[in-house]
Amino acid sequence: MPTVALVQRPPVFLDLPASVALAAEIIGEVARGGADLVVFPETWLPGYPVWLDDAPDAARWGHAPAEALFRHLFQHSPAIDGPELATLAAAAAEHGADVAMGMHERRGGTLYNSIAFLGADGSRHLHRKLSPTYNERLIWGSGDGSTLGVWDRPYGKVGGLVCWEHWMPLVRAAMHAQEETVHVAQWPAVGERHQLASRTYAFEGQCFVLASGCVLTRDDVLAGFDSARGAPEARDLLASIPADKFWLKEGGSAVIGPDAGYVAGPSFRDAATVMASFDPVAAKRSPYLDVHGHYARPDIFELRVDTTRREGVRFGEWPQA
Repeated sequence: MPTVALVQRPPVFLDLPASVALAAEIIGEVARGGADLVVFPETWLPGYPVWLDDAPDAARWGHAPAEALFRHLFQHSPAIDGPELATLAAAAAEHGADVAMGMHERRGGTLYNSIAFLGADGSRHLHRKLSPTYNERLIWGSGDGSTLGVWDRPYGKVGGLVCWEHWMPLVRAAMHAQEETVHVAQWPAVGERHQLASRTYAFEGQCFVLASGCVLTRDDVLAGFDSARGAPEARDLLASIPADKFWLKEGGSAVIGPDAGYVAGPSFRDAATVMASFDPVAAKRSPYLDVHGHYARPDIFELRVDTTRREGVRFGEWPQA
């Protein structure tokens, strides 16, 4: 039976080179422990933008510290074809484990909230979050339907969504139709509502859900930023996070079965990796529920999914009217 590992350890916050090195080390450690799939939380590279929720003035127009912090984040975000992902892909291949990495993806002048799937066999798959939530729109652009797919692995079809995408009913329907065996559910941390959404997804999709969250403290945030030697005014914004807020993210990672029960976890306030083995045959074998099959009503409802890659500018010769 395949084994999954959900990493809760924080990155070296906003320090991309150090976080990549740490990720490669973690991949090796858990792969030696038997992991076939290693899952990191939402935007683990190089860290979830906690200042949006916890730092006063994070959303002020023309606020120099906020602008400086965004520039730092942008400079420490990897491109999908960059050397950082190549390093992690090499680690996956070396240790024979697949990797699902949450990352700020730098593409052109925009950042996207993405999951980079890196195969032990060299294959790759990408998902970009379709709709950043509320204040996250200060940081990320929106994905399109071109990355709303699944990844074929020896242990089944693997898909992934990020955070509040799990409360987008049509997105769930599109993923369920692709018959996931394993679903990566990335969150900043997996709180009570996120546990409910993850367990519902597992039962609704009759698949295994890997609910992945991070443990992160205010001290982690400042120490990581200091290691990257960022601009003092950017640090000022991070330091404005109230000192009495020690736990910024509390983990909560869990492996959930198709019956909505816990296979492992949830684990809170602990940087240890959550590991579990599962039987892929248990997915999609229910006589009671198949939301894309015998429990669907295509005579009443129809969902069309546009998988076109959307570009603001397209060059080429166009047919004359």
